[in-house]
Amino acid sequence: MINKIDLQSVISKYYLKQNERVIWEIEDNTLSVQFQTPQHDVIGKVTYEDFQIDNIRLPIYSTGKLQNLISVCSGDLMLEIEKHNETPTKLHISDHHYNVSYALSNELVIPKVGSVNMPGWDVVIPLQQEDISNLVKAKNALSDIDNMIITTEEDADGELICRIVFGDEMGHNNKISYQLRGDISMVGIEHPFSANRIRDILHANKDSEEGTLRLSNEGLIQLSFKNNNNISSIYNIIRKEDTNF
Repeated sequence: MINKIDLQSVISKYYLKQNERVIWEIEDNTLSVQFQTPQHDVIGKVTYEDFQIDNIRLPIYSTGKLQNLISVCSGDLMLEIEKHNETPTKLHISDHHYNVSYALSNELVIPKVGSVNMPGWDVVIPLQQEDISNLVKAKNALSDIDNMIITTEEDADGELICRIVFGDEMGHNNKISYQLRGDISMVGIEHPFSANRIRDILHANKDSEEGTLRLSNEGLIQLSFKNNNNISSIYNIIRKEDTNF
């Protein structure tokens, strides 16, 4: 059994409105989903540590369709795997009223997920729920702009801060700035990222109890989150090449 809200949370954390084709890998009652955005700018992994299904790999071709099927159910869900010659062919999901079936795919049509060469981190900052909410709010206030820049600098008291700016820095265009404090070992870092991509990741993890932002001067952000329902997620995001900054 798995609670519907937990299952939807797992899916939303990797789906991000675009990552349709993935493999659910279940091993030792832990569900792991590795994913890569079609634009190849985000590589990540979501895990759920209380997934009571025997070890198996489930190829999901259309996460959006699976999400729609799950939405009609409620409460605790029963998940069962239908197989043909030991190959999983259907995922059956049921509650007290509904029994829905999702046709599984062939692993050969699921894109391979790349790897990330992890750099040394120049910035490590804890993210509280308030920070996650505030950053999403800032991006939504400039909903038509995808520009975001992250810098490290000294504040008026000479302390190092990480500043996140949403908007277009050119001329007198609108912008919103948000400051974060943490372990910052380098001043003068300045990299642009997709504001839409960061917003979608933060929004999908708004139920997290704790998070961490890591930044490398090589142009990589890592966002990681964990909540009290045994769900954790990690996202490696590369900087934008085309930018108005």
